[in-house]
Amino acid sequence: MHLAREDAIISAVNRFLAEKGFDAMTVDEVAADVGIAKASLYKHFPSKEDLAAAAMVRVMDRARAFLDGLQADPNARPLDQLKAVARWTMEVQLDGEMPSLPSENSSLRTTLINNKAYMDGLMDVSERLGAWITAAQADGSISPALPPIAVLYTLYARACDPVLGFLKMSELYTREQIVDMVLSTCFEGLRAR
Repeated sequence: MHLAREDAIISAVNRFLAEKGFDAMTVDEVAADVGIAKASLYKHFPSKEDLAAAAMVRVMDRARAFLDGLQADPNARPLDQLKAVARWTMEVQLDGEMPSLPSENSSLRTTLINNKAYMDGLMDVSERLGAWITAAQADGSISPALPPIAVLYTLYARACDPVLGFLKMSELYTREQIVDMVLSTCFEGLRAR
């Protein structure tokens, strides 16, 4: 029962973070959505920041599972692996399942940095992506002039790219077209071909 309730809480938090973002989400609405008292929610998670951290741990776990699946193909090119990761993050965002967190909230940042499960997941994902980035630079499919950290952060930015939402709201393109366009601008740039 305890784990099922925590799972329901984290699912609600993830949905609210994806729909509204951290600043607009309230603990009251999370408790109401799950059907528990606010005091009961605080027995599971002592703060709003801890709620967001739990949602981010879940996203990291999903990302790691996705990367595990990609690594199962030993013949895949590093660039194709990176494109698959970027595509997955954009699809998760378009599906309304990617938490939207502010980059400047110091209390949230502190909570995330102090959350071992989150940091372990982030380091694991970053190391795996970093290995594919350096391999793609070595084989010439990504410019070696770019610092690997800049490429890594560019990939992470796709998970919270506002362009996806703007294109979706325009109702001019299918989900697949949106992902393909943003993927193209990310990996091929804006130059004419």
